[in-house]
Amino acid sequence: MKKAINIIAGAALLAAALGTVSTATAGEPRLGAEPAATILVQSRDGQNRRVRIHNQTGWTMTHFFASDSRVDDWEEDMLGSGVLANGASITMNIDDGSGACLYDFKARFTNGQELTRMRINVCEIADYYYTR
Repeated sequence: MKKAINIIAGAALLAAALGTVSTATAGEPRLGAEPAATILVQSRDGQNRRVRIHNQTGWTMTHFFASDSRVDDWEEDMLGSGVLANGASITMNIDDGSGACLYDFKARFTNGQELTRMRINVCEIADYYYTR
């Protein structure tokens, strides 16, 4: 598990501020819009680490983790008690305050599948698509 730094905080406040917490499509609501943390963490280098996560797998995403690639443990679930419906997207602030740009992503889905992606440069992308 990747456990190093609290990333949820920035995502929680950013999602609330941007109104992206409930961004489902095809009439599917995103459930449990309450993120787990409320403390804002921000790197001081001016890099934008906000990434829109798109779920195009055909399954509902139940968990999403993003952790600095330099550590061996996963951080907390950034979706909190919510889910991300198929076809929906949400903007996450993948910033843990360390100045890191490379993060590992892991998503879990209602069918039990886990998809892990390593060394995603969140300073260079604005969108990340989960597909089958």
